[in-house]
Amino acid sequence: MPKIDVHTHILPPHLPRWAQQFGYGGFIELDHHAPCRARMLRDDGTFFREIEANCWDPETRMRECEAVGVRVQVLSTIPVLFAYHAQPQHGLDVARFLNDHLAGVCQAHPARFVGLGTLPMQAPDLAVRELERCVLELGLRGVQVGTHMRGMNLDDDRLRPLWQRAAELNAAVFVHPWEMMGQETMPRHWLPWLVGMPAESSRALCSVIMGGVLQQFPTLRMCFAHGGGSFPGTIGRIDHGWQARPDLCATHIAEPPSHFARRVWVDALVHEPRALALALSVFGPDKLVVGSDYPFPLGEARPGELVEQHVADPAVRQQILWDNAWTWLGAEAPQNISV
Repeated sequence: MPKIDVHTHILPPHLPRWAQQFGYGGFIELDHHAPCRARMLRDDGTFFREIEANCWDPETRMRECEAVGVRVQVLSTIPVLFAYHAQPQHGLDVARFLNDHLAGVCQAHPARFVGLGTLPMQAPDLAVRELERCVLELGLRGVQVGTHMRGMNLDDDRLRPLWQRAAELNAAVFVHPWEMMGQETMPRHWLPWLVGMPAESSRALCSVIMGGVLQQFPTLRMCFAHGGGSFPGTIGRIDHGWQARPDLCATHIAEPPSHFARRVWVDALVHEPRALALALSVFGPDKLVVGSDYPFPLGEARPGELVEQHVADPAVRQQILWDNAWTWLGAEAPQNISV
């Protein structure tokens, strides 16, 4: 059975020195210190992450996909490159550079890669403009956005024109955690990634649901990384809050949050069969997709393995491994596919 992996990250093999170009910091630089390896460094020289050639080289990616049965990857940038802190025009410059590279990879290998662009979300008017370029000029299927934008949650009124335009363009939206809340108070044990990331996904889901985004734009297709984070495990509390404090939680929606949870997609990157069963219950079997977080260590080494091992119904397995992703992307699945 072929698989499409909707949650994979890529970056160009070389990044401009944006800090020097723009006159301020907060950007990532690459140091190719060894063959097929590079260090991601903050522009103050602080080490961020070690990466390998599979992070930028399409040929390496395709070989590794073939080894684990992935026929198609959906590509998006690494969230640390979002540059939401940048001045609006600079943020647009960064997004255009990343999107041009990503689109080039997809155009060179259209049967293997589908692309999601990045946007200067700190400037919603420019984000709309770049969304249009991504879809109408570059041929990308949609965009990836962060769970928040430095003071804006996803239900912020300033973002409503972006969601409207995404719906009009039939563009998929992938929501990925970044800049995890509370990370400065939990520096040990990798807690920003283990605790903060799941909370970020729940923050974003609650925002688009209780902020009325999904109600206002019923054709908007959003997918949330990491199985929706902590949202499925707290949906009872969230629904109860909607009932107990309608003055705070029911100001924009007429149905409980669990009703709108069936409107979004989530990847199945939950690492544990009970969590997979819960995600299936909360979101529905038609809303789960494979997402591995390739090529990073918190991902699933063999994409879709949890689904293959713990979803008994072959029809549901096919939905999750292949069919649902194409529905979210708003695209026709390739026919006669073999890995």
